Amino acid sequence: MMTPSSIAHMLVAVCFSLTACLFILASLLGIPGGWILIALAVIVDLAQGLWLPSGSPFVFHPITIIACAFVGVAGEFVESALGGLGAKRFGASKYGIVGAIAGSPFGALAGTIFLPVPPLGTLLGAGVGAALGALVGELLARKRAHESLKPALGAAVGRVLGSLAKLPFIVTIGVILAVAVFVP
Repeated sequence: MMTPSSIAHMLVAVCFSLTACLFILASLLGIPGGWILIALAVIVDLAQGLWLPSGSPFVFHPITIIACAFVGVAGEFVESALGGLGAKRFGASKYGIVGAIAGSPFGALAGTIFLPVPPLGTLLGAGVGAALGALVGELLARKRAHESLKPALGAAVGRVLGSLAKLPFIVTIGVILAVAVFVP
């Protein structure tokens, strides 16, 4: 027979799992879905006294949350690195690579705001931001404008691929937490 606390825990688990699906999809819009899920897991742990008896173990073990944070950092690294690597592959200097990495998040934000067509606006904005960042970096490195276009194109392609490559990391975070919430 289920106790009131086990019913409440099951309700929290189902709601958290549905929320995980929502934030995985939201990550395609440029919303940091993986990081929001990690924050929600911490909030669930902090609020579990509302439905679980005192002294109960955490709903999400701290090691699970830390592991998800490492997965999140790895996803951010892959996303950023691919923009820079795309620029480098197409002949960018160090300035161009740094510009691509720096311009990408600003472009993603602008694309999400000014072209609110999920996920097109975010991906397009990230690519344009990386390209503009690489272009500015190359011009600061004293390259001519026509020499800077190829690294800018590489940065744009790399950044879009980076955004897509980050999705499996966010899915991993969502799956780990959605499974962990059901484990007593």
